Amino acid sequence: MDERAFYSESQTKKPATLNCPFCRTQDTYELNYLVRTKKDRLPGGADERDRAKFAKAQSYMLLVDTQTMCKNARCRKRFDISGIKTVAFM
Repeated sequence: MDERAFYSESQTKKPATLNCPFCRTQDTYELNYLVRTKKDRLPGGADERDRAKFAKAQSYMLLVDTQTMCKNARCRKRFDISGIKTVAFM
């Protein structure tokens, strides 16, 4: 059974304070996350291995964005998001 069958997926945005490496301005950016929430029941047709995997599964958030654009009107360069966890367990 595929591991994605254990989760319900949704999109959300969370604010994060980032510094542009080019112009060095600090601002708050809305980052896109994929939220995978563990289902309350095991899907039908599961065997013993699937039950063991489901018991260990946890809900988590996954960072979707890898880059963002500077909000400074004079800079507007794209930079990599660093210093933010890419996976956060809930």
